Amino acid sequence: MELHLASDNAHADLFARLCDVDPAGRSSNVTDRIIRFAGPDATPGDVRRVEITLDPTAHRFDAGHRIRLQISGGAFPRFARNPGTGDAAGTTLNPVTHTVHHNAAHPSNIALPVPR
Repeated sequence: MELHLASDNAHADLFARLCDVDPAGRSSNVTDRIIRFAGPDATPGDVRRVEITLDPTAHRFDAGHRIRLQISGGAFPRFARNPGTGDAAGTTLNPVTHTVHHNAAHPSNIALPVPR
């Protein structure tokens, strides 16, 4: 998946999860991944291109099902909390707001292989 993303905190996590949603609206997790941004190479507010390769899986989406992509700033307690300060052991928490850009200049997308 390719996201064009702006974050207001240089120390941030990005969590992506692909889900299968059945016709009744029940969502089942298929695969996910988390990445951590940190330090001086991440300037708050700048739009950056982020590539995320979700963990490999074998899954068939049945007819009538929908594909859901969830994007969030973390997945605690599945993954360790990021305090947003650069200090992993810190007790102070700084929030983060992510903005996903999707337009001609910032074509965020996801590519799913389709068997033939």
